[in-house]
Amino acid sequence: MTNTARLNNIQHKDLKVIARFSAAFGDNVNQVAIVPTEFEAIQRDYPILLSKSAEGEYQALALLGLDKDENLFLDQQGWHARYVPGMLVRGPFLIGMQQQEGMIHVDLDDPRVSRSEGELLFLPQGGHSPYLEHITRVLRMMHAGMSVSGSMYAAFEELKLIEPVALQIDLNDREQYRLADYYTIGEERLAQLGGADLERLHKAGYLQAAYFVVSSMKNINRLIELKNGRRAAR
Repeated sequence: MTNTARLNNIQHKDLKVIARFSAAFGDNVNQVAIVPTEFEAIQRDYPILLSKSAEGEYQALALLGLDKDENLFLDQQGWHARYVPGMLVRGPFLIGMQQQEGMIHVDLDDPRVSRSEGELLFLPQGGHSPYLEHITRVLRMMHAGMSVSGSMYAAFEELKLIEPVALQIDLNDREQYRLADYYTIGEERLAQLGGADLERLHKAGYLQAAYFVVSSMKNINRLIELKNGRRAAR
């Protein structure tokens, strides 16, 4: 259960949020849900995989580690990548609550929420702080991504672009990882699409997203490098 409240500059004028990333705040995860509006940024650093719920709904994930509760991009010095997924950046702020302009909710019981340290949410005059403006942009980006996800995956499925993928990652002769029950965009199938289908995806804004998923798979090698680096540092 969360203790959520609609953010306002009267009750929460002194509220602060610790903006750093830490295992103590639940950031030490090996995957995180992402939305299509961040695919371009995500594919520069992380592999993008799709998972499928029991109800048949697809969800995109950024792969951050190979073992449970392992984030290879996070250590005691901070986050080491050009982009941090929005689901983690949002911290104690809730998405899906912006039916009206400025409607942001915060979980007051979240350990990042503080009165003594962190980033102020409101300026002395009552306006939004630069940090809260940043969070607002992140929430809007995620809200926009969530609103197009269903139709995008439906289009991919109709064109038979989504295919299962099983990844076998060999770190050495004794240590292997097999990632199953995931899906990706089939590169060959994507290349075989005709003009009408390509135009349809392009006009809807989905074609780039499909290519970003394909491009992201090169980051599997980066995960292997990071994993080997951690093992060597022990």
